[in-house]
Amino acid sequence: MSAAVHAALRGGRGSIFVLLLLAVAMVLGGCAAFAPPRPFTTEAEALAARGEPTRRWHNEDGTTTLEYATQPYGHTCLMVQVDAGGIVLRQWDALDDDNLARVKKGMTREEVSRLLGQHRSEQFFKLSGEEVWDWNIRNEYGASIATLFNVHFIDGKVVRTSQTYVYPRDGAMFGPWGYPGPFGYPYPLHPRFPGYGPWPYWW
Repeated sequence: MSAAVHAALRGGRGSIFVLLLLAVAMVLGGCAAFAPPRPFTTEAEALAARGEPTRRWHNEDGTTTLEYATQPYGHTCLMVQVDAGGIVLRQWDALDDDNLARVKKGMTREEVSRLLGQHRSEQFFKLSGEEVWDWNIRNEYGASIATLFNVHFIDGKVVRTSQTYVYPRDGAMFGPWGYPGPFGYPYPLHPRFPGYGPWPYWW
């Protein structure tokens, strides 16, 4: 227990009020940590705050979308669309639930990449003929369980999507998500085992 808490407990009603204020400040601080990024008004402002984007997508209407991916460890992908004059038209998280739902059957690799941003890893399954890309995304279970959003391609076209939940295991011999390195999430594919991924699919 901190010195401030001890002092509040000894100090009576006034100090308890101070303690309540501290608790409220801590809660608000925690909320701020998960708040969406403030909206930018110009491309220069976005670049000053975020640096050079992961990629720039040039759109048919003459606008440009700046992609700020955070894979393989993050779970957001900020997209900032600007016009030819560098004015921000809109910005959004490409990995929020609404945007993930926009992945449709028949989309190409480029269309998916434009929609969701840079993916975490990819694998190929010989038996099904599927190439699978995945993204680390938020979940409601906390940091101890990883959630991956998977897009399945056959011949370069989307055939379906799925989600994988990666649960930790106890024991120092295992990787951070329960599988011995180099297979434990979020490690990349191991070059000696090209047909096997860092985590299992559950279909």
